[in-house]
Amino acid sequence: MTEPTVDTLTLGLIQFVLLPMWVICGSLDYVCHRLTKIEKTSGFRESLHHAVMGFQVGIPLWMGIFFEINVLVLLISFVCFVTHEWTAHKDMVLADETREVTIWEQHLHSYLATIPFYLLTLIACRNWDQFIRTITFQWSEDLQFTWRPEPLGTATYVWWYATLMLVVAVIPYTEELIRCWRFRKRCTPPKT
Repeated sequence: MTEPTVDTLTLGLIQFVLLPMWVICGSLDYVCHRLTKIEKTSGFRESLHHAVMGFQVGIPLWMGIFFEINVLVLLISFVCFVTHEWTAHKDMVLADETREVTIWEQHLHSYLATIPFYLLTLIACRNWDQFIRTITFQWSEDLQFTWRPEPLGTATYVWWYATLMLVVAVIPYTEELIRCWRFRKRCTPPKT
């Protein structure tokens, strides 16, 4: 049996620890929202923040699986990370002003806020030459999407992770968004 490399171990950490942990923490956060009846408090506006944050993390995540990591992918990932942090801040301000944010939810938020940072730094470490090109503005050759010959990880992993995301994140947060929208619509007085 060959000794695993640091690169292999880092990829395993990303795929089998951090990515599943991020989705599971997001799912538990959804449960906290449901228990505090988000639709009756911060409602549709906060739920919309959650949907936006899902895209802000999901876009670089899926790009990293299907495209080679280059300057363009890293730039998009950095922008998504910064906008995710800004949206998360706005989300917490809104939630704190309108509903009870339990200690459990706060604890989950600490993971949801830091895991994208850890993922981004590990990806930068795994693609150090591209990271250096990105931060030193050597962008001329790498501003294009290049498909990976095979998705990062096995096809089984991609299907497993996509299914996990769908079942424990996409479906619950879509339900939350619809529930909040329906409650808002039901409680908004008709215009005369």
